[in-house]
Amino acid sequence: MTEKSVLTPIAWGEKACEALMHKFEPEQLPPHYFHYHQGVFLSGMEKIWQQTGEDKYFDYIKRWVDSQVQPDGSIKEFHREQLDDIQPGVLLFNLYKQTWDERYKTALFTLVPLLKGWKVNEEGGFWHKDRYPNQMWLDGLYMAGPIAAMFAEAFSQPEYIDMMTFQALLVHEHTYDARTGLLFHGWDASKQAPWADPVTGQAPEFWGRAIGWYPVALLEMFEYMPENHKDKARLAEITKELLIALTRFQDPATGLWYQVTDKTDHPDNWLENSCTALYVHAIAKAVRFGYLDERYMEYAWKGYQGVIDSLKVDDEGYVVIGNICIGTGIGGYAHYIARPTCENDLHGVGGFLLMCAEMSLAKTKSVN
Repeated sequence: MTEKSVLTPIAWGEKACEALMHKFEPEQLPPHYFHYHQGVFLSGMEKIWQQTGEDKYFDYIKRWVDSQVQPDGSIKEFHREQLDDIQPGVLLFNLYKQTWDERYKTALFTLVPLLKGWKVNEEGGFWHKDRYPNQMWLDGLYMAGPIAAMFAEAFSQPEYIDMMTFQALLVHEHTYDARTGLLFHGWDASKQAPWADPVTGQAPEFWGRAIGWYPVALLEMFEYMPENHKDKARLAEITKELLIALTRFQDPATGLWYQVTDKTDHPDNWLENSCTALYVHAIAKAVRFGYLDERYMEYAWKGYQGVIDSLKVDDEGYVVIGNICIGTGIGGYAHYIARPTCENDLHGVGGFLLMCAEMSLAKTKSVN
C-alpha cells in the first residue's frame, strides 16, 4: 500500500502546509503586498489549523498578517481599487477573536467599507479592477463575498450581506450558460472588452478555476448568513445546479477537470489541479450542508484521488502540487490553453488545502 493511499486528507493538507512553510518565511510570501495569493493560501492553512489545533499554523498566519498590518491598524500596502486585495482581510477575523488586538478590527474597518463606494457598472455590478471598467469576473465574488458576510455577522451590519448576494445573483445572471449549466469567466456590461460578446457582453469560455471560486465563495458566505435571508434559497439552488453541471465534465479516467471546463474532447486542453480542488471542496461542502445528495460524494472522492495521484515529492521530501494554472485574464480558448503551469503556487496550494480540509470533514462524517 502506497503512502498516497494511506494518508488522510488532513495529513495531506499538513504536508502541503509544511512544503510552503519550508519554502517561505511568512514575511516573504509573494507578492510583497496585501493580496489574495497569500490570502487564499493562508485561508486554507487556517482551516487546517482549525482541525489540527497546531499552533505553528496559527503563528505562521499571524506572522504574515503582522508583516502587513501596522501597529495602528493601517495596511502597509494594498491596491484599494482591486477586489483581489480585499480578500486577505478574511484572516483578520480569527486573529481578532483569538487576540482581541484592536489593530485587526481597525484593518477590517479600513478594507470592508471600501465596498460601499466601489465602482459599479450600469447594473450595479462591481468592477473587478479599475483597469477593467464595467467588467464583473466570477473570481470577484470570492474576493469580496466571504469577507463581507463575515463582517456583516461580526459587526451587525447586515447590509453587507445584501450587497454581496446582489452581486452574486447579478454575475450569475450575466454569465450563466443554459446549454452547459456552467458560468462564463466574466461579463462586460459595456461590451467593449476585446473578448466580450457584442450582444451579451459575456466572455467566450468557461475557465476552470474561475468557476470554482463562485460556489466556494457562496458556501463560505452561507456560513454567516441568516437561514431566512431573502436570497439564500435561490443562491443555494444556483450552487446545487452548478455543481451538478460540473459533474458532467469530470474526466472519467483521472477524476480531474480541465483548464477549459467543457472542452473535454480537445486534444490540447489539459487537466488542471486547482480547479479540481475547488470543485471537490464545493461538492463536499454542499453535501455537508444538505444542498446536494450524498451520492455526489462519489465525484468528490474521485476528484480528490485524482489530485492526490498527481502529487510528486521533491529531493528534500516535500510534497509538490503541479498542473496549476498561473492565473489569467479573460480571453479565448487559445489564450487559456497557452497559460503556463506552475508548482506549489499560493492559490493552487490554497485550493488544495480547502479540498483537504473539507474532505477530512467528509471522512470524519463517514467514519462516525
